[in-house]
Amino acid sequence: MKKQELLRTIKYVLIAASAGLIQIGSFTLMNELFHWNYWVSYLVALVLSVLWNFTINRRYTFKSASNVPKAMALVFAYYCVFTPLSTLLEDYLTTKLGWNEYLVTFLNMCLNLATEFPFQRFVVFRNTIDTNELAKKENPAPGGEPTGDIEGSTAADPVDPE
Repeated sequence: MKKQELLRTIKYVLIAASAGLIQIGSFTLMNELFHWNYWVSYLVALVLSVLWNFTINRRYTFKSASNVPKAMALVFAYYCVFTPLSTLLEDYLTTKLGWNEYLVTFLNMCLNLATEFPFQRFVVFRNTIDTNELAKKENPAPGGEPTGDIEGSTAADPVDPE
């Protein structure tokens, strides 16, 4: 693995960990303070963490200038599969088998991390990695000036303003 990809993976894991803190914190608030149904607490916490994780990783890990609605639609498609499966798993393990709610949530967060990173890396951002203004500042074109060209972007693909 190239050094750059190793650093990208480490950055993703750290940002995903911060999203995990958001998920656990919001889940705890809804589960313990408001006494919401377990799966409702899980789903709301998951949505909050996904929004954080997508936004921060798009900008800083993948440095992508991709079309946000298109990228978010792909992430939404991932969660159309992951969310029902993880919700059913969480419900089964907690209500049927009596596992600890926080242990099960942590296990699902690990499963999410292990599956979402490759999905975002190789599907969502595959052609737009290192194309935003932040990436161009870090890696200017030969001669020291950014080229202004962004591979894989079109007029419909807005570039992040810096």
